[in-house]
Amino acid sequence: MDFTFTKEQELLRDSVARFLGARYDLETSRGAVKSDAGWQPAVWRGFAEELGILGATLPEEVDGMGGGPIDMMVIAEELGRALVVEPYVDTVIVGAGLLKRSGGAAADALLRQIVAGTVRTAFAALEPTSGHTMHDLSTTAHRDGDSWVIDGSKTVVTSAPLATHLIISARTSGARRDESGISLFLTEFDAANPPAGVDIHSYRTIDDRVGSDITFTEFRLPTAALLGTEGDAWSTIEATADEAIAAIAAEAVGCMRKVLADTVEYAKQRQQFGQPIGSFQVLQHRMVDMYLELEQAVAAAYLAIHSLNAAPADRARAASAAKVTISRAARFIGQNSVQLHGAMGMTEELAIGHYFKRLTAIEHEFGSSDHHLARYAELTRP
Repeated sequence: MDFTFTKEQELLRDSVARFLGARYDLETSRGAVKSDAGWQPAVWRGFAEELGILGATLPEEVDGMGGGPIDMMVIAEELGRALVVEPYVDTVIVGAGLLKRSGGAAADALLRQIVAGTVRTAFAALEPTSGHTMHDLSTTAHRDGDSWVIDGSKTVVTSAPLATHLIISARTSGARRDESGISLFLTEFDAANPPAGVDIHSYRTIDDRVGSDITFTEFRLPTAALLGTEGDAWSTIEATADEAIAAIAAEAVGCMRKVLADTVEYAKQRQQFGQPIGSFQVLQHRMVDMYLELEQAVAAAYLAIHSLNAAPADRARAASAAKVTISRAARFIGQNSVQLHGAMGMTEELAIGHYFKRLTAIEHEFGSSDHHLARYAELTRP
């Protein structure tokens, strides 16, 4: 693999880093997540109008820049390094990925609005009884005249309170765990003013993001709300989820680089027994172990990124391997960084605790380690 960035990719990385360095300090961002809005709309507009990163990886046909997986990795890593809470992955990777793979004039129109920064999406996929398995669906959709009627419950719909549009997965045929018979539906959405047939409970997650639990009771949508072909959405969902795993793997790498750097710097300054704690050999060994975990995580993230355009089975294996490796590294580096900082590691004033919470959440996004170990085993079975 060639890990060398092109000049354009280096410029992209430097531009994102400079923007965030100037406008995304910890105090301001943590204040924003605790506000009623829960995010910084001005920063999102800056992503669209000043940086152009909302369209960097989308096709030129929808006003994007036609960038590839490496560009996505560069952006996601810098967003992770700055601990950005704005819904980049939920909108640009998941929402745009589902729309792009589904196709159609309505999807293309919405993609253009994502590039412009006027549309944000959330994906209602997981259910209270499904665990991490996105094709385990009890939510159903059936035709009734010129409408689709949706019934069921979705849980931990991340970014739903910020979304202008909701994408819903529902079963239109087949048994509960079948991969066939799954369809996608698109609807305009406002969590503060839900339509008839929709009940929403929103909350702030442990990593200072927002999510919702949503219940649909005879929720009616027009026939045009169907994305793609009825009953044939699983391949679209799986490919998009693997791309999202690669994106959060890159985000986690950015978080872990920042956490490790801050921990090493702290160890050089913190005095104990009249000398810096970084001079103690046992703590030096601990930080070397953290560095090794980071390097393994980087390699796994790169493999997932480079495999996004591979055959589906190869892509899925690389994504699951990356998720397991990233989860292990995130836990090891996060926990040890907090321990090396002592009690102050979990205070609101110090960045380490906020990064630790985000790394903990990443462990469970798009499937836990156990889920992906089982998936990898299934994919490698003769």
